[in-house]
Formats: sequence, structure tokens, C-alpha cells
Amino acid sequence: MDTRFTELLTPFLKFLGEQEITPDTPLRELGLDSMQAIELLFAIEDAFGVTLADDDMNDDTFATAGSLWSVVHAALGAHHGADGTQVRAA
Repeated sequence: MDTRFTELLTPFLKFLGEQEITPDTPLRELGLDSMQAIELLFAIEDAFGVTLADDDMNDDTFATAGSLWSVVHAALGAHHGADGTQVRAA
């Protein structure tokens, strides 16, 4: 997972305490509610310059940090070419 992602996620997890965020970190159990999930979605889209598909915004996606990162990572891949450069929409 990207460091920017975990830093962005931290303020939304009010019960995280001093725990490290890992792919298995349960987001709901650590305080992420549905309203915060929407705020987090907007923050992720702004920070990473991606748009996450509505179909991906479900309970499974927000189950763990790893499941959410998988969706973000896939969106990042869709916005970059094979050489790693950003693909711009026409």
C-alpha cells in the first residue's frame, strides 16, 4: 500500500490508536462509518487524481485497508500507460 494512502486513511479511523495500518486492517471496526466513507472517497480521488467507479463502492471494498487499496491501485493503473506515464483523457 502507498504511504500517502495510509496517511490519508488514518484520520478516518478513530479507534486505530497506535496500530499500524496493514492490508488486513478492518476499516469498519476501527470507526469508518458510511458518511466518513464518502468523505474518504472524495479525499482519495483528490489525492490520487483518479475517479473510482460507483460499482466498486460497496461494503466489500470498504471492509479492509487492503480491499480499498486494491480498488485505488486498479484506478491508478487505468490512468497510467505501460511506461508508467499518466494517460490523459482526450
